[in-house]
Amino acid sequence: MLETMGLEAARVHIHGEIIERCRQGDRDAHYQLYKLYSKSMYNIGYRIVNNEAEAEDVLQEAFISAFRSLEHYRGDASFGSWLKRIVVNKAINVLKGRKTESLPDDDEFDVAEEIWSEEEFPFSVGEVKKAVEQLPDGYRSVLSLYLLEGYDHSEIAEILGISESTSKSQFNRSKKKLRDILEGGTI
Repeated sequence: MLETMGLEAARVHIHGEIIERCRQGDRDAHYQLYKLYSKSMYNIGYRIVNNEAEAEDVLQEAFISAFRSLEHYRGDASFGSWLKRIVVNKAINVLKGRKTESLPDDDEFDVAEEIWSEEEFPFSVGEVKKAVEQLPDGYRSVLSLYLLEGYDHSEIAEILGISESTSKSQFNRSKKKLRDILEGGTI
């Protein structure tokens, strides 16, 4: 049991030395940390905002915010998880700044059971990516946060400032819209 706890602590503090050097103002450590996390954090931001320039801005703002707030990082989660939360919040702020279409606050939307099995799924990864990019911001953000970033609906509701039922509804609608896009061949 103690060995498992030790491994868990080691995983959480994997970059503890670099983070401590960052707290002391070491610019090389800042750059090291940026290089370690920039690609994955850019991808998270991009999946939410669906725009390269905005994703780059999200990335930069997130790192600036993280570096300024390092004294608040307690180490009870991995640095990557902490930074991911900052990136997600910055990306959501970008979406809120856009004039997004308003989606109803309901959970009265049913989606038929999945129509393809894994073996017979007729679309490539590239086609799915292009279809996801065509989703409206609200649908794409909920879909990305749930399927790709691993947040549950209560966490998504908190992040986006919506109800949990709205998160579930938008997720179901995003799946239907994604299916319509894929089946319609408009990718």
